[in-house]
Amino acid sequence: MKKQLLALSLGLMSIATFAQKNELKTAEKAIKKGLFKEAQAAILPLESMEANMDSKYEAKYYFIKGVTYGKRNVEKAAEAYNKLFEVEKESGKLKYTNDATPKLNDLVQLVSEKAVQAYNVDKDYEVATKNFYLTYKLSPTDTSFLYNAAVSASLAKQYDESLKYYNKLQELGYTGVVVQFLATKIETGVEENLGSKMQRDLMIKTGDYNNPLDKGTESKQADIVKNISYILIAQGKTDEAIVAIKKARAADPKDLNLLLNEAQLYIKLEQMDKFGTLMQEAIQLDPNNPTLFFNLGVVNQNENKTEEAVGYYKKAIELDPEYGDAYMNLSVAILSGEKAIVEQMNKNLSNFKKYDELAEVQKALYKRALPYLEKADSIKRTEDTVKSLLNIYDLTGNTSKAEILRPIYKKMRGM
Repeated sequence: MKKQLLALSLGLMSIATFAQKNELKTAEKAIKKGLFKEAQAAILPLESMEANMDSKYEAKYYFIKGVTYGKRNVEKAAEAYNKLFEVEKESGKLKYTNDATPKLNDLVQLVSEKAVQAYNVDKDYEVATKNFYLTYKLSPTDTSFLYNAAVSASLAKQYDESLKYYNKLQELGYTGVVVQFLATKIETGVEENLGSKMQRDLMIKTGDYNNPLDKGTESKQADIVKNISYILIAQGKTDEAIVAIKKARAADPKDLNLLLNEAQLYIKLEQMDKFGTLMQEAIQLDPNNPTLFFNLGVVNQNENKTEEAVGYYKKAIELDPEYGDAYMNLSVAILSGEKAIVEQMNKNLSNFKKYDELAEVQKALYKRALPYLEKADSIKRTEDTVKSLLNIYDLTGNTSKAEILRPIYKKMRGM
């Protein structure tokens, strides 16, 4: 009886192998004629046999399956091609890999272009998410597409999906660091990214470029932690957000970007005292960063600590003499003292001597703020800088400068 059962089993295996061979021939003929529905009908029964596919036909099966589905079912086609690569890599026989590789690349390009179109042009972040993630599934080594899917999902307010993708990126150890192959164009003196080492070396040989430099882009790991925290806040999970970013900082306490991301988290939570504390810590790590001093100026100004704010803005300007926002905020901080003066003037309307004394103090305040405001306007002219200057010129009797600015201000306002 056992012998009969064994014979029967062998017979069944032979039938299955024959069926595989037969269906593959049918699908192959259909593909040559462009009859992809017929090819799919032939392939369909074999999909349930994949686990028991005869090793002789395994690579051919996955290749034909990939071609059969193609653009008609990109995900299935890509899965088939990737499986083919695994099978042939294990066997050491690359019979179909060379033909399959460009076909898979075409599918990856097709889906990635849809994703980019949806993200950049249509602003349809749901569609962008779907296609960025599909691109990643088609080409799992291209983890930047998973990052793009996470960003898109967040913009689409698909927070659970976004968190899933960000967590996967952390699990994979994704950094997003890309090596740029730079060189300076001799004619312009401008450093350019030439795409690849081969291209860069070629351009150096032409004599048009020099000073080759390999430079890595900044890591996105801090951004990932920040985005996870922001999503958790959007979901009302504030405590989890704080835990997530503190955990990341504990692993790398000297990472300035992580520190700044934690600081931004406290801005979102409107906990400005903690933000200020972290800014002080940031200055210890990077004492020559003008933006850090500017931010401390803003914190102190919002807390009505005017002189402290003025000191921080001046330090930011000392580090970056062309820091327009620092000049503007410095002038605003100085002018904030006007409120108390005006209140006293209103209380002394009948006391002409006292009123005139206060008016002189007010003018002195304007004169103190004016150089900083003029500098801010010279660096970057905005409606706010022009309006503020016009007010001061009018109040201090500087008619000639006021008349120059008045038509400019009207034009900026569209009057």
